Formats: sequence, structure tokens, C-alpha cells
Amino acid sequence: MNPAILGAVFPVILVGELPDKTMFANLILASRGRSWAVWAGATAAFAVHVAIAVSVGVAMFRLLPHRVTAALVAVLFAGGAAYSYALRDKEDARDVPAQRSAPRALAEAAVVVFLAEWGDLTQVLTANFAARYHDALSVGVGALAALTTVAGIAAIGGARLGRALPVRQVRTLTAVVLAALAIYAAVQAATQS
Repeated sequence: MNPAILGAVFPVILVGELPDKTMFANLILASRGRSWAVWAGATAAFAVHVAIAVSVGVAMFRLLPHRVTAALVAVLFAGGAAYSYALRDKEDARDVPAQRSAPRALAEAAVVVFLAEWGDLTQVLTANFAARYHDALSVGVGALAALTTVAGIAAIGGARLGRALPVRQVRTLTAVVLAALAIYAAVQAATQS
């Protein structure tokens, strides 16, 4: 493993992921409870995407149009927004976000991150680093370390958000954020060629 490549990849991927849609999705998911499970699910999905990016990522981006990827992400975020909004009145006052099971929180985070990261900036950057440096292991470790760091930041922030807001407000906030992400992805799909 090459420390110079790790040092080049980590900060670029970290900065690229900080303002990303999956960071905000993880923040919201962690606000509903089980932040460690959200982090673990996000990390698992990121690991799969890093493996894809460093091995066959370059070919995948040539085969799958970015417009199709962005449109699929928009539909999935819109579905999540509708689901969260529909659930906001279904929980009684005694239900707190931490009562959600750890396996469910882990699975939700893994699915959201896995679907949302297709064609994402950090996946493209990781594939480009792998093509440039010809060192899949160093690039993969650097990218995954950066992505899991951002997922950890989101999980910690989300846990604090979940303690500060009632469940109904968290569900409404989740729906609003996911709807905004759906609109953003739809605009990306419409403007890409």
C-alpha cells in the first residue's frame, strides 16, 4: 500500500462527499435512531461502491448513461420522501427513533447509500484515481476511509438531531430532505446528455 496515494485520495474524496446527498441521507436516517447501525450500513454500501469503482468503475460509467442513473436515483428518493411523509402520523408519542431495530436501520442505510452512490462524484473520482495511479488497493483504502469518515460524521450529527426533535418532525424533515434530493437528481438527469 502506498501512503502517498492514500494521502492524495483521502482528502479529495472526503471533501467531495461532505456536501453530498448521501451524507444528508445518512444524517436523517441516523436521526431516527441506531446511528451506529446507519454508519455500518453506509460503510457496507460504500465498500461495495469503492470495490466497483476501483475494479470496473471506468467501464461501468461508459456503459450506463449518467442520465439513467440520475433518473433512477430521483425516483428512489421521491419514493422515500413519500414513504416518510406517510409514516409521520403513524407513530404515537411514546415511539422514539431509537426503538427502530438495528438490522432495519443498517439495511435502510445500506440500500439508500448503495442506490444513491451510482454515478456519484466520489465514485467517479475513485474510478479516476484507480485509473491514474494503477493501485486499486491504495486508492480503495483511501476512498473508503474518507467515505466512512463522512458517514460517521453524519451518524453522530443525526443522533443528536433525533434527540432534539419529536418523531413527527424527524419524519417530516426526512420527507422534505428526500424530496429535495429527488428534485436535485431529476434536474441532473434532465440536464445530462
